[in-house]
Amino acid sequence: MKLSELAVILNGALHGNDAEFENISIDSRAIKAGDCFFAIKGEFFDGHDFMADIAKNNATVAIIDRDISTLMPTIRVESTHAALIDLARYYRDSVHIPVVAITGSCGKTTTRALLESILKLAGNVLASQKSFNNDIGLPLTLLQLKPDHDFAVLEIGTNHPGEIAALTAIAKPTVAVITMVAGVHVEGFGSVENIAKEKGDIYSTLETTGIAVINADDPFCDYWKKLNGNHRIVTFSRDNNADVMASDIKTMPDGTMQFTLTLNGDAPAAETRFIASPLLGEHNITNALAAAAVAFSLEIPIDLIKTGLETVVPEYGRLNIKKGLNGATIIDDSYNANPTSVKAAIKILTHRSENSILVLGDMKELGEGAQNLHSEMGEYALKYGVKKLFCYGAMSVDAAKAFGKNAQHFDDQQKLIDTLKLVLSDEVTVLVKGSNSMKMNNIVNAIVR
Repeated sequence: MKLSELAVILNGALHGNDAEFENISIDSRAIKAGDCFFAIKGEFFDGHDFMADIAKNNATVAIIDRDISTLMPTIRVESTHAALIDLARYYRDSVHIPVVAITGSCGKTTTRALLESILKLAGNVLASQKSFNNDIGLPLTLLQLKPDHDFAVLEIGTNHPGEIAALTAIAKPTVAVITMVAGVHVEGFGSVENIAKEKGDIYSTLETTGIAVINADDPFCDYWKKLNGNHRIVTFSRDNNADVMASDIKTMPDGTMQFTLTLNGDAPAAETRFIASPLLGEHNITNALAAAAVAFSLEIPIDLIKTGLETVVPEYGRLNIKKGLNGATIIDDSYNANPTSVKAAIKILTHRSENSILVLGDMKELGEGAQNLHSEMGEYALKYGVKKLFCYGAMSVDAAKAFGKNAQHFDDQQKLIDTLKLVLSDEVTVLVKGSNSMKMNNIVNAIVR
C-alpha cells in the first residue's frame, strides 16, 4: 500500500515523500527496511521516543500523534492506537476466509493452539501468537494476514466490560466460540453472570451465515443459545448430548488424557475416533472438544481433527514438563492463575507424584472474594494430597494458613527459590503457578536444569 492511501484510511496527514510499505510494527527493536512503524504509547514505553532507531533501520514511515523532529516520512493522526485499529478493521474487510474468534475464562490459548494444530493440516493458518488478544495484539495479528492464508484463528480477551464487543467488531469472526466461564476477572465485572454476558458479546457481529460454537456443559449454555437464534449452533460436551462429544475418558499415569471423540452426536452419520492427547489434565478435554467443534463446523475431516489433537505442542508456561535440579520434575504452569485452573493443576500434580510440592503465587483480579478464594486453594491442595506448599505474594498468605504446618509463605521470591532448592530431589514433583504479574516464571527458570 502507498503512504498516500494509508493516510486517507487513517484520516491523517502525510508529511514527506509518497512510497510503499510492506509490514506493520510497533516494536522499534524489530524494525526492518520497508516497515510502517506505529508509535504506540504503552504502560512503560512511548514509541515516539525511538524515532532515531526507526529512521536508522530505514523504516518507510512512522505513524505519530504528536510533533516529532525527523527527516523520514510521517503520518500524523489523532491517536496512533486508534489508527492501528482503524487499519486492522479496514484490512479485515478485504479478507474472505473463515475467521475464528475464541474467548473464555480459561482455555483460550490452548484451544487456539489445538485448533491451529488441526487447521494447518487442511491449509495455511494465521493464528494469534502468545496471548495477543487485546486491542493491540488483535489488530497486529489481523495485519499479518496474507493472500495465501486459508484460515485465521484469533484470541479475544477481556478484563473489563465492553472489551469483547469492541474487539469482535474488529475481528468480525465467521465462527465464534466460548470455551467456558468461571470467576476470573470478577474484580472488573462484579459477578460471574456479568462475565457470561461479556463473553456472549463474541457472537454479536456474526452474520446470518455465522456459526456459534457453544459449550453444552456450561451453566450459561442456554443463555448463549438465545443470543444465536439466527445462527447455526454447534455444541460440544463431556457430560451431555451434543454435536461433538467425549466419552470413555481415562487419565494416564503421566497425567495425559485418552478419550473417544464423537462428531455429529446421535445422528446416523456420527463418526468416532480414539484420541490420545499429549496435554496434561482432564480440563484440557474441554479445550480439545472446543477446537474439534470449530473444526467440525468448518467441515474438516475427523482424521485430520484426530491428528491435530494428538500432535499439538503445549503452549509456553501452560503445564510444561521440565527437568529440574537434582533430578526433580517441574510442572511449569506459571503463565497465569485463577481458582479453576489452580484446582485443575493440583489434580495433575498429585496424580503424577506422591511427593508433591505446590509453589503458588497470588491470583489477581478476584475482587472482594480474593481472601476466601486463596484460603480455598490452600484447603484444596491439602485435601488432594499436596505434601508441601510454598506461597509467594501478599494474598497467598491465606492459602498458606489454610494449608497448615507444611506450608511456608515468602515475601521475597529469591528466598523462596533458595529454600525450594534445598528440598529438590529425583523423588519430588513441583508445580509452579500464579498470576502473570507475579513473574512465577522466574522461579521456574531458577530450578530447571
